[in-house]
Amino acid sequence: MADIISKSDPSMRRLANAANDPTRSPPDPVDSEQKLRVVELLFFAYRDFTGEPDAALAGYGLGRAHHRVLHFVARHPGLRVADLLEVLKITKQSLARVLKQLVDDGWIEQRPGPNDRRERLLTLTDTGANLAKRLADLQSARIAAALAELGPDGAAAVERFLFAIITPSERASVAKMLADAAQTLADASNASHAAPTPE
Repeated sequence: MADIISKSDPSMRRLANAANDPTRSPPDPVDSEQKLRVVELLFFAYRDFTGEPDAALAGYGLGRAHHRVLHFVARHPGLRVADLLEVLKITKQSLARVLKQLVDDGWIEQRPGPNDRRERLLTLTDTGANLAKRLADLQSARIAAALAELGPDGAAAVERFLFAIITPSERASVAKMLADAAQTLADASNASHAAPTPE
């Protein structure tokens, strides 16, 4: 058999010799199992992370696709439809169906762009903002409880881990979106503090 391997394909002989080398370290099954555990835990975590919002949305005839749109429009008021398509990585047809229901039901408003009337900018109505906050509060409470179990450095470690999972070519745009959302929140907070109190 060895002669057949060496004559037909020298690379096969090298592989066979490497496999029989007693000094060669075997694959680490614990490491492989740990990775699979993380994969499985992500499935379970996502299931429970989305479970409560899913139940709340079902009462309005909405689902997870609507939730994604509500979340990003809440975090990025005036978001362009084109940018939302890029974030969600879905087809125009899929987004059109979801947006139509959200607009028709009064959760989201669309307006043309100031410089290009063909652009569509998305904002939440007051009703939509209330729903988006309710959903965010449900998920924020679960995140807060989980981070509390990790100690003071837990949040930073989790952020680094999740960021590392993102495709490298997408990380800069994601980081910018997070920074923009944080700035929008800070600006809104400053504006509310600067507003004159009613007599």
